[in-house]
Amino acid sequence: MSAELQSCVRWLTWVVSPPSCSRGIGMRNKLVAGNWKMFGSLAENQTRLTQLAGAQLGKNKADIAVIPPFPYLAQCKSLLSPAGISTGAQNVSDHAEGAFTGEVSVSMLRDFGCRYILVGHSERRSIFGESDTQVAQKFQRAQNGGLTPILCVGETLDEREADLTEQVVQQQIQAVLDLVGIQAFSNAVVAYEPVWAIGTGRTASPEQAQAVHQAIRSQLAELDSGVAANTQILYGGSVKANNAQSIFAQPDVDGALVGGASLIADDFIQICKAAG
Repeated sequence: MSAELQSCVRWLTWVVSPPSCSRGIGMRNKLVAGNWKMFGSLAENQTRLTQLAGAQLGKNKADIAVIPPFPYLAQCKSLLSPAGISTGAQNVSDHAEGAFTGEVSVSMLRDFGCRYILVGHSERRSIFGESDTQVAQKFQRAQNGGLTPILCVGETLDEREADLTEQVVQQQIQAVLDLVGIQAFSNAVVAYEPVWAIGTGRTASPEQAQAVHQAIRSQLAELDSGVAANTQILYGGSVKANNAQSIFAQPDVDGALVGGASLIADDFIQICKAAG
């Protein structure tokens, strides 16, 4: 069966028999996570975090998280936890412990009060050569350690122009399914980040984002409709205060993984409010 025909079959299956959920489709909490990447300083962070904490975002209906570089986890936790904002880490070792200089284990991140861990970000895949297999192992390590993995998936511009978006994204997700199974997604988040939209100023249209999010949920639903209906699927890629609301309005978009805009407190606050 061709990839195009498989996609049609999945879509028809979704339409005829959508995943069921006790809370109902569209009742998933929104999640907005700010990925600071390799930016920040103690002084800059103090100003930014104080502003975030003072915005009372913890009272929103949406879940909020900040994902800073490792050295600033304690600072973030200290300032954000009282405001009901979670913290997360940008990476984790696929080893439990040992002689792995420069690596950080899941137990160490748990000591710092992390709730989330990014796995499979496109920069980790493309710059640091992380394979689908290694990403899956990190997903498993994070989850076994009691933390929630945010699995990042997405296609390059060449892959989108070759009409390979769904194939690429589904392959990245399938590698995790093959290792941990569908039930693991009961305590996980998926973030669709088209590589061509990360840090470029280009954003997938709300309709483009919805199409891929629906395909991801359909892939999960083939194995367990209940898990699929409850899995948060975030969009990432040049999310800004002026486009967040239209993206969040899509039925299968459950929030955002925000890059550059998360470094500007006012912008990040507006995105969080749009979700809440």
